[in-house]
Amino acid sequence: MTTSMSATRKLPEVTLAFWIMKIAATTLGETAGDLFAQTLGLGYFLTTIALFLAFVATLVVQLRASGHNPFCYWTVILSTSMAGTTMSDFMNRDASAAYLSGGATALGWGPQGLGLGYPAGAAILVSILLAIFLGWKLSGTTFRIRDIVTFRAEALFWAAILVSNTLGTSMGDFLSDSSGLGYLGGAMLVTGVLAVLAALLKAPAVPNVLLFWAAFVLTRPLGATFGDFLTKPVAKGGLDLGTAGSSAVLLAVLFGLMAYAHTRERRSGGGVQAGSAPADSNLQRWTGRDTTSPAGSGSSGSSSS
Repeated sequence: MTTSMSATRKLPEVTLAFWIMKIAATTLGETAGDLFAQTLGLGYFLTTIALFLAFVATLVVQLRASGHNPFCYWTVILSTSMAGTTMSDFMNRDASAAYLSGGATALGWGPQGLGLGYPAGAAILVSILLAIFLGWKLSGTTFRIRDIVTFRAEALFWAAILVSNTLGTSMGDFLSDSSGLGYLGGAMLVTGVLAVLAALLKAPAVPNVLLFWAAFVLTRPLGATFGDFLTKPVAKGGLDLGTAGSSAVLLAVLFGLMAYAHTRERRSGGGVQAGSAPADSNLQRWTGRDTTSPAGSGSSGSSSS
């Protein structure tokens, strides 16, 4: 029996509840990131530094945890979503009036963006993400989510999460601001693509690892476009609910979902071993395939379960 088979797992099972919580966390990441950078006027530079440090702090807690804790895990996901929001904005935008709201002439202290634009920013992020995956594969560690138990594997996982959330923000902003689809139209487009990915779960030729990460990246622009739809002015196609109010409601929803996940974790025994069969995998029953991990049966470095 390998180490990954006998160690306590650190990451959650990938079920329908996982994706619901992911969308809630990414939507909150969008509204909260905009709350700090734009509504409170801290600007992209200072907010990016602060939220990246918050990500590091939450990641340290997660890496030091002895097993899977939904509160720890989803707090890191939320911190990557918030940091990814302002990191993407800092890369793609600048201090021009197009990115200022409410008649403001400046946004916070320090440089307010590199002005790379969405295509160049996305190309850089895709390259970084592919480099992480290449390093991950060359390291020989598993891609199976439920079998990730070593420090190196989990560090690679979280590096990919941070970059994928930043990339997803760029995609969401492009759909909302530059594609002509608007906030709701962009959200509907991403939802349609996610539905296609879900249908591809029935296609044995398509690797689960590819479907998982494609879906993981795309849930970020879904959260970004939906978050903008909630907070932007009616004149721009939003509901104008405000970043503070929307963030408070979304935080309450996410906290409730985390409490529910924590309760289920305790009822199922909590210390489930890596590589063991999930107690309740709805997606596996629906598709008849191993969808509880991104790599399925063909992942690198994992042993058969």
